[in-house]
Amino acid sequence: MSIPAEFDEIRPYTPEELPQICEELIADPAFKAVVGAVVPNVPFEMLAMKMRHCKDNLEFQKTFFYDLLWDLVKKTAAGLTFDGSALTDKTKNYTFISNHRDIILDSAFLSILLIDNGMNTVEIAIGDNLLIYPWIKKLVRINKSFIVRRGLNLRQKLEASALMSRYMHFALTQKHENLWIAQRQGRAKDSDDRTQDSVLKMMAMGGEGDAIDRLKELNIVPLSISYEYDPCDYLKAKELQQKRDDAQFQKSQQDDLVNMQTGLYGYKGRIHFHTAACLNDELDALRERRLPKTELFTAISETIDRHIHGNYRFYPGNYVAYDLLTGEDRFISQYNHEEKARFEAYIAGQIAKIDLPQKDDAFLRRCILTMYANPLKNHLQAIQG
Repeated sequence: MSIPAEFDEIRPYTPEELPQICEELIADPAFKAVVGAVVPNVPFEMLAMKMRHCKDNLEFQKTFFYDLLWDLVKKTAAGLTFDGSALTDKTKNYTFISNHRDIILDSAFLSILLIDNGMNTVEIAIGDNLLIYPWIKKLVRINKSFIVRRGLNLRQKLEASALMSRYMHFALTQKHENLWIAQRQGRAKDSDDRTQDSVLKMMAMGGEGDAIDRLKELNIVPLSISYEYDPCDYLKAKELQQKRDDAQFQKSQQDDLVNMQTGLYGYKGRIHFHTAACLNDELDALRERRLPKTELFTAISETIDRHIHGNYRFYPGNYVAYDLLTGEDRFISQYNHEEKARFEAYIAGQIAKIDLPQKDDAFLRRCILTMYANPLKNHLQAIQG
């Protein structure tokens, strides 16, 4: 397949490019050191030989990432489950748009779950701010990632958004790939998950027809990701206090690395992925309302949010956090004394990890409780609405 040259800087590598990129990775001492830390008992030469044998990106994913990720689930979680029953046609390609819990694992776990359900993996939208080292950029592009450019001025941002949108439409309709994109730029630090209209506006820049036609072409599927425990909850709470105390605070590259590492190796409890149905019928219904363009994207965002919020899965900690925050016993039937004590001890342990000179324990506790209560609050609104 001929891929337009305009996508060369942002698209995943093609199968024809893999041999050269794999050789560059094999020769990179930093990559070799990381691989040695992740799989210490496997000789690097054996892994290099396997890399050279991979004919395309999907084979690379299945050879290296599939077993590695399921092994990570065994070591850091109490199970990973998937409900994709709303996807009645598995032969179609979809754009999964989800709430964003983990920098790396949201899309990675989705891919292995799709493989187990007889579907293709996803091409992944990833911000270039996370591509801190050359080997990371090469590895993610082998792993079917396309690059979202950050830190641009307004004109550059519009050009980059239009290019990415054209690529997404090309990847789904011509390459027949599934796609994954987060509903917003960056993770919601308080787990109040809301789709940004700007994400949908970007997606509607490519394709043909009106905005509804262009979004329908992408076969959007809202995806809910539920973690029993978020390993990065204390890091998010720390950042919230830092931003409260200093309006100019910005995370560093080192902060991003710590978040990625903590998300990968921290304990997650039970994890559940749940898809809604493809949005196309609902998009047709919105077209009939003839909303002004400014209201249309907000209505689509709210529709996506209603599905994401409605399909969350909840654990005792969510109910405990809600009751502790509100001072009510509304969900006391959803947990016992032992589960409440365990969750409160967990919160205390996470707060103890936070190292700040003017540490505000009460604020940090409220932040973490809010992270676990907000999905439940949003779910209640979604099912009542």
